Amino acid sequence: MNSLKKSYREEVVPSLKKEFNYKSVMQVPRLEKIVINIGVGDAAHDSKFIEAALKDLETITGQKAVKTKAKKSIAGFKLREGATIGVKTTLRDEKMYAFMEKLINLALPRVRDFRGLSPKSFDGFGNYTLGIKEQLIFPEIEYDNVLKIRGMDIVFVTTAKTNEEALSLLKGLGLPFKN
Repeated sequence: MNSLKKSYREEVVPSLKKEFNYKSVMQVPRLEKIVINIGVGDAAHDSKFIEAALKDLETITGQKAVKTKAKKSIAGFKLREGATIGVKTTLRDEKMYAFMEKLINLALPRVRDFRGLSPKSFDGFGNYTLGIKEQLIFPEIEYDNVLKIRGMDIVFVTTAKTNEEALSLLKGLGLPFKN
């Protein structure tokens, strides 16, 4: 069993149960999934950018990624409905905890001038979104093989009802928030 999952069960659940006065263990919020999305704006002009982003995301997560398509046309962005504009993958269970552990212990410490994550990026329903400026912070990505430096959005989807519950959960799991 993953050490992060083990610490969630043994340490985070009892502390959250005590902090928010939950009667049952089933009321305690948990991390449901992590969705990682890379927007590839230049894919409209050249398909090799989308393939490179797909390969990078699969290398980082160890899981197959899917291409995302535009829902509607926007003339100002030279975008057509149905055009491929990004890649995403959804991690659950073991892969989710393995990715989160890698993010906390390996990737975030490699971010230049990192002083902690902003606790303001919650959506009001207990989900947290983290933006990363470059995929190079992940140790699997080799600088020489990168076609273009891209950012990504990492969304932590929790079962928490409020932002406070979600913040306590993610802090307990080890995400380094600013004080």
